[in-house]
Amino acid sequence: MATIVFFHAHPDDEAISTGGTMARAAAEGHRVVLAVATNGEEGEVAEDFLDDGEDLAERRREETCAAAEILGAARVEFLGYRDSGMMDTEANGHPECFWRADVEEAAARLAAVLAEEGADVLTVYDANGGYGHPDHIQVHRVGHRAAELAGTPRVFEATLNRDRIAEMAQQAEAEGVETPARERAERGITVGVPDAEITTVVEIEEYVDRKRDAMRAHESQIPEDSWFMTLPPELFATVFGREWFVRTTPPFTGAIPADREVWLLDG
Repeated sequence: MATIVFFHAHPDDEAISTGGTMARAAAEGHRVVLAVATNGEEGEVAEDFLDDGEDLAERRREETCAAAEILGAARVEFLGYRDSGMMDTEANGHPECFWRADVEEAAARLAAVLAEEGADVLTVYDANGGYGHPDHIQVHRVGHRAAELAGTPRVFEATLNRDRIAEMAQQAEAEGVETPARERAERGITVGVPDAEITTVVEIEEYVDRKRDAMRAHESQIPEDSWFMTLPPELFATVFGREWFVRTTPPFTGAIPADREVWLLDG
């Protein structure tokens, strides 16, 4: 059995982008470890959602632990950095935010987890962090460096299939469900990578209900009236039934799509 460390930027990222892969790995008997860079202080929350005196960061940590339990994670580790907010916002300048963290220092924190766990696989994000969020970009930088420090043999970049996202957005909108895709396109935000760069496609339809339950556990960020939760079950399974990765260590040398991998432990 293998140990897979999933490195994410904020609470709820794990459920949205790799929840099915985590659930599948745990179900197959592998050790699943979740490392989260920040506490999600900059998350948007509905007015009056929090109780008087309740701290959003602490609430999001609790939600992460609940989601991790649903997905079968054996360990959750927070690196302790502050949420940096969206690019070019005031939060980017906070001295304790992840975006401003020294890469070597942050990588050493994650490398300690990788070494302690004897990690066989690490997942990070693509170079643009999926959609340009500074903390996601920093996960890419820090994660790759941590893998070098710890000697982790396999590294995958969790990403979005840019071409498939466009197709799924059209399908969702045809069902009357608005998605972030149109707004991001209008704002010029680049999402994911082209289909031709995807090396690994993990089918998670068997675990899509568990993924949805894990997303629901993050109720401060994903309320029942969010577009995630309002998707009909069949459409949710279509939209979220696959998770996309680019294997970078060792480099993928096969042909795409003919030689694509279908699991993080192939080969």
